Amino acid sequence: MVANAIRWTTRDLNAMPDDGGWKRYEIIDGELFVTRAPHIRHQGAAGKLHVRLENWSEMTGLGSTFQAPGVIFTPTDAVIPDVVWISRERLANGIDEAGHLIVAPEIVIEVLSPGDLNEQRDKEIKLKLYSLHGVQEYWIVNWQLKTLEIYRRTEAQLHLVATLLDGDMLTSPLLPGFSTAIAQIFL
Repeated sequence: MVANAIRWTTRDLNAMPDDGGWKRYEIIDGELFVTRAPHIRHQGAAGKLHVRLENWSEMTGLGSTFQAPGVIFTPTDAVIPDVVWISRERLANGIDEAGHLIVAPEIVIEVLSPGDLNEQRDKEIKLKLYSLHGVQEYWIVNWQLKTLEIYRRTEAQLHLVATLLDGDMLTSPLLPGFSTAIAQIFL
């Protein structure tokens, strides 16, 4: 007889101890992922993208940017992306009573942490999750290689459309007039 695998839910997350932010708990398809607080360079890249997107959002009024928000797609799919951008329209009806997003943000940004398992989670497992739940663009930032991959929704799936390098400019059709130099993200 094979033992049944544990299928984690958001209810289980609520029972997790508060460790002061040193661990990040995420559930994808009922599987629990626990990661440590990220490297300072990881946080730096996420912070720089957050600031640039938030400045653009304040100027245009088109949406909001959040750093490390809880995003609950289903009771068995709850993640904490590094940064998200969500339009004003989606945000209006997209927050639960605990302050978590319950709709897909238009843009999700994950900064890679070192290690093959972390890379696999962001480039395969989360790519599939975000594709399934309607994210329009998924940016994967590699602070070690100083690259940014852009996955864009076409034909109901997220597909890699560009890998930006140090001398490139980051833009998006979802963010009219937004641009930032890739080099500025990795200072």
